[in-house]
Amino acid sequence: MKKLTIVLIALLLVIFKTNAQQNLTPELLWKLNRVSGIGISKDKKYVVYNVSTPNVEENKSSSKKYFVSIEDGKVLSISNIDSLVADATISPDGKYQLSDDAVKLKNIKGEDYYPSLKKSNVYIFDNLNNRHWDTWEDGKFDHVFLTEIKNPAIKKDILPGEPYDCPTKPFGGSEDYVWSADGKQVVYVTKKKYGTEYATSTNTDLYAYDLASSKTSNITEGMMGYDINPAFNKKNQLAWLSMKREGYEADKQDIIVWNGITKMNLTQQNDAIHVEGFKWSDDGSKIYFYAPIDGTLQLFEVNYPGLTKMMPLVRQITKGDFDISGIIGQSANKLIVSRTDMNHAAELYTVDITTGNMKQLTHVNDDLYAKIKMSPVSKRFIKTTDGKDMLAWVIYPPDFDSTKKYPTLLYCQGGPQSALTQFYSFRWNFQLMAANGYIVIAPNRRGMPGHGTVWNESISKNWGGQVMRDYLSAIDDISKEKYVDTAKRGCVGASYGGYSVFYLAGIHNNRFKTFIAHDGVFDLRSMAGTTEELWFVDWEFGGRYWEREKIDVQRGMIRNSPSEMVSKWNTPILIYQGGKDYRVPIEQGLQAFQAAQLRGIKSKLVYLPDENHWVMSAQNAMVWQNEFYKWLGETLK
Repeated sequence: MKKLTIVLIALLLVIFKTNAQQNLTPELLWKLNRVSGIGISKDKKYVVYNVSTPNVEENKSSSKKYFVSIEDGKVLSISNIDSLVADATISPDGKYQLSDDAVKLKNIKGEDYYPSLKKSNVYIFDNLNNRHWDTWEDGKFDHVFLTEIKNPAIKKDILPGEPYDCPTKPFGGSEDYVWSADGKQVVYVTKKKYGTEYATSTNTDLYAYDLASSKTSNITEGMMGYDINPAFNKKNQLAWLSMKREGYEADKQDIIVWNGITKMNLTQQNDAIHVEGFKWSDDGSKIYFYAPIDGTLQLFEVNYPGLTKMMPLVRQITKGDFDISGIIGQSANKLIVSRTDMNHAAELYTVDITTGNMKQLTHVNDDLYAKIKMSPVSKRFIKTTDGKDMLAWVIYPPDFDSTKKYPTLLYCQGGPQSALTQFYSFRWNFQLMAANGYIVIAPNRRGMPGHGTVWNESISKNWGGQVMRDYLSAIDDISKEKYVDTAKRGCVGASYGGYSVFYLAGIHNNRFKTFIAHDGVFDLRSMAGTTEELWFVDWEFGGRYWEREKIDVQRGMIRNSPSEMVSKWNTPILIYQGGKDYRVPIEQGLQAFQAAQLRGIKSKLVYLPDENHWVMSAQNAMVWQNEFYKWLGETLK
């Protein structure tokens, strides 16, 4: 009798827990804390991390720092981070500190030329790169400064008078300048080009500033692509991430090591590896890195053989349906990493370097997750029209029942060459889509790293080619399942994914009942004429639209422009457009909306005047989510 009572109580607890759980909502999504690792304590016993908590009502976030014991998981808050974590901006001998600040070097504004006209808001340009990402050029450049700690009044600009940025814009930070291990040099990242030359090149270089002589040398001279993320080990050996080809932002990204004499590429022999981030081992003999593979981001290691003739050996450490999205540091035989999956935002984990076994270290969202139903996620392999095997993620609604029919969304990834892995987005959130009753299929179509160089590069100069057939193969394949309601299928995406939506709207042959595009490219010629990073369109489109001698470029721009297929549009479409998106400028969304309206198609424009290519404001994000599901509710009835 006693045993029966215990069983009944256990069943009641399970039922209560199930009943207490609910599907994810936009409101719950924006209650989730955002966890980011800061570093390992000096004694290697603790991990210091930051927790950012969104506040929709106040339209901002608050943050607090904590440290957690690697040994027993005990968490304490912290007020003075310097007492635990070494400050990487301070020189090894403790005499100097690095910082960055803006320096006015160019006359751009009206008042620069006409000092008495203080109320003018005029910008005057005689060169390109007049705007970048979401900001207009104002004549100021970020520079690195060297300050004497004992005498802060002595502050030296190590790029004096140079109209170049370090940190690099728009996303560079303090990781763009580092001390050498011996403290004799500062290595920094910049692109020493200005104006039109800057806008048409990806050639960032690493420069070494010598403290004793005040002279600067170019470490990566002759290396023509991106060179970024410099990091020294304790032996004063320098590693960084590098791409070979100028103008190609999605080139294979490898780890280069320089010992002061020779440079060695540690990952070039592994065709599928495109390194996203790395960290030296504590003893300086290996590098740990993460890279996309088979629809996930996994942790790897590679040895550095130095001046020997041995080949570097790459070993995969972790495996599973999750992403390793950052490496915080090392403590003995453990690495501390950031990990996500399609049901969970970032948390910190320990990884056993030898076995790959992982243990969750932070649990900041556990209480919220206990109230939220999770979405089943599975891999699916699809045969493409050219006989390739394409991986796709399928996300199902909570409490999925295969005997029922569900509306289904095809998700189109941006990039165009960015990995579609187990990321957790606060905008394109698959868990939230599934929680609203939709099956989501997200294919690793042509143009994604992690499946080999040929697969990744086959999208360039052919945006509307095989990749579009990959999309249709994905929706057709999942539609064979009885649980897919083929009368209720939609297609959604942003950036290149938004382009994909616009393109598929002209070729889908009535597969879809609705479309949603955010900051998508609509017309290739006007995109090439107004975007700011011109190397991107030069590479991806094959040239410039006025170069009549390049007939293939002309034909490609016409063939690959969604604007050329508007006459075939016949399906409702929702269009989001950021007002400060200078990468895919505002005319792209406006042209698409105007075309849909003039075609008499049910359509809506959601204009976000203060957002760039993303949506950063909490309240704007809430409007974005509500409009998204309101539209689907109206058009997938």
